[in-house]
Amino acid sequence: QVQLVESGGGLVQAGGSLRVSCAASGRTLSDYAMGWFRQAPGKEREFVAAISWSGGYTYYADSVKGRFSISTESAKNAVYLQMNSLEPEDTAVYYCAAAHLDSPWYGGSSWPYESWGQGTQVTVSS
Repeated sequence: QVQLVESGGGLVQAGGSLRVSCAASGRTLSDYAMGWFRQAPGKEREFVAAISWSGGYTYYADSVKGRFSISTESAKNAVYLQMNSLEPEDTAVYYCAAAHLDSPWYGGSSWPYESWGQGTQVTVSS
């Protein structure tokens, strides 16, 4: 199983940008499909974005489409979430997750994520 560690969270003003990172160890991420999720206080965890490593297909929740971008870096065995035009509603703990899939299907939110990081806090002030 792959171990995941997120970093890069912090406090940013509305309209600003932030990039959160997810570093993996134990296995190479090229064997996995990756996702980002978030959970705000008092709310359920929700899907944010996903990427199929082999094909490079990306998927986004409607709420972040056009503002967020997911990417991978093989050399660092890492996944990133670039967040632009941040809004107070984006405030949450952000988690990366890995699904060991040979053929990820369309969507990203329903992949069988088996490994999760501990999360990184993102706070957007108004």
